[in-house]
Formats: sequence, C-alpha cells, structure tokens
Amino acid sequence: MEEQSKRTLAYLCPSCHQSVAVERTVFQLAAAANELPCPCGKSALRVEMMGDRVRLTVPCLSCGRDHTVTCSTQAFLHQKVLAFSCAQSGLDCCYVGEEGPVFAALQRLEAAADKLERAEGEEKGAFLDELVMHEVLSELKEIAQRDGISCTCGSHRWKLQVNYSSIDLFCADCGAAMRIPAATDNDIDDICCKTKLVIRGKKEG
Repeated sequence: MEEQSKRTLAYLCPSCHQSVAVERTVFQLAAAANELPCPCGKSALRVEMMGDRVRLTVPCLSCGRDHTVTCSTQAFLHQKVLAFSCAQSGLDCCYVGEEGPVFAALQRLEAAADKLERAEGEEKGAFLDELVMHEVLSELKEIAQRDGISCTCGSHRWKLQVNYSSIDLFCADCGAAMRIPAATDNDIDDICCKTKLVIRGKKEG
C-alpha cells in the first residue's frame, strides 16, 4: 500500500513560548478541520481545507493575536516549506511543509524569538537586529551585482521589501515572492554561502 504523503505543521505558542510541531497525513487534513493545540492548552493552530484554498488560524508569538491566512491547496500540499508571518513585526509565526525544512525554519524562529524577548523593554529599533539586517542586505547587494537573483519564470527583474526581521524579494514580472530571514547570525551565514537566489515563480514556458 502506498504511504500517505505527510505535512509537518509548526508554530511557537504565544502563551508558554514552546515550539509546537505536528505531522498530519494529507488524508487527515482533508477529512475535516484540524485543531492542533499546544500542550499548555492556551493556543491552537487551526487548519481548514476548502477546495483549492486552505485557511489557517495561526497563534502569533510576536503580537499575541491570532492571524487568519490563506494559501493555495497546491502550495500547502507540495511546497518544501511555506512560511506565514505577522504583518506587524515581519516575524514568521507558522510553517507548513516537509519535516526537515520546517524544523530548520522553526529553529531559526526560536533564535529570533529569544532575541525579541531580550529586546523587550528596550527602545524598539527599525529592525530586530540592525547589524544582522545590514550584513544580509550587503550580501544581497553583492549577489544582485553578479546578476545572481532570478525567478523560475525566466525574469531577472525583481523588487525588494525590508521588514523588521526579514527581507522579501518579489519577481517584477510574475509577482512570486521569496523571504530571506534577517534576524540572527545564522541568517548571515546562510546568505553568505549563496551565490544565486532563485524565486520560485511560474515555470518558464
């Protein structure tokens, strides 16, 4: 019998600050609305599959509120990792995808959340970590100068949006987006070892 394909879903609980990660088969997700609670009982991630869209209600550690986000069912079931973020802080609040990439992203989020906690009470700057943001932007600039930023639709034209703890690259032609974390030293190491960045847009042709 063919093994059911699975999705890993993860978030950080705003009440107890622990990581919550669960694995569900596609069948379990499609059969009914899923509520994925934190063991502390004070938060839960809710997933509803509605035909070609998926709606998620995500607890957010950053602002303390729940966010309702939607994405295509195709992306939800097949992308390596999907990240949903808080519009207020730019920090990610939930990941969906393959186990390895989701846990790697969750680890990064934990480090960023620790930094955010330490920064509480201090005057809030433009970025979670000015130095990290500056370094990541510098590396991006170098990659761009080598024409190393492209999209799978074939375009080399892109736009950039700088957030509190991340940078978004957008393809100027098909509108696809790519998020680059810019919150911790690991984010600098990650971008430093890249010579190219490919935005996953519509395939050419």
